[in-house]
Amino acid sequence: MFAAMAGNFVPLLAPANQMNYDTVQFYNAAAAIVAGCGAAALSFRLLPPLSPALRSERLLALTLRDLRRLATAPLRRRRPDWEGRIYSRLAALPDQAEPLKRAQLLSALSVGSEIIHLRPTAPQLGLAAELASALEAIAQGNSAAATERMTALDRRLASRGDADPHTSLVLRERGRILAVTDSLVQHRAYFDTGGSG
Repeated sequence: MFAAMAGNFVPLLAPANQMNYDTVQFYNAAAAIVAGCGAAALSFRLLPPLSPALRSERLLALTLRDLRRLATAPLRRRRPDWEGRIYSRLAALPDQAEPLKRAQLLSALSVGSEIIHLRPTAPQLGLAAELASALEAIAQGNSAAATERMTALDRRLASRGDADPHTSLVLRERGRILAVTDSLVQHRAYFDTGGSG
């Protein structure tokens, strides 16, 4: 707002060392600035807004792209950053959006949050390579392979038994794996969109 005001102030009042009082020139410049600002505001009214369906599709595509980056990139993003970004997209989703679109966005939020939690604990449990393989399948848009690899990861964790000193961590990670698997199965078409698998 202040940048626009400053941009209009300089040509309108023409501050200079030497004062020049030309009333006709001042009114011409003022009328041109007002007309230009009015034409700019009117042009925004003339351009049609995006349809709710197109806005929904764009938000879902951006979220899926970010989720795939999250699955392959080294852990830089923290959970509040991820959740904040998806919550803002959820708030920006048009009111006319189908409930399925909202469910897909929430599912992507859940999968991303679980990935952020799984990644640092997998090396502690000796499962870094298996998790990386499953996340690579998610990044490629192959939810069937990702589900299969996550299920194998869950079986491997289940075989540890109750004698494991990390029992509570194992149970928590199994819950996260099952949440990811369930989301991938329920919204397979969405997670496979534009994928190579």
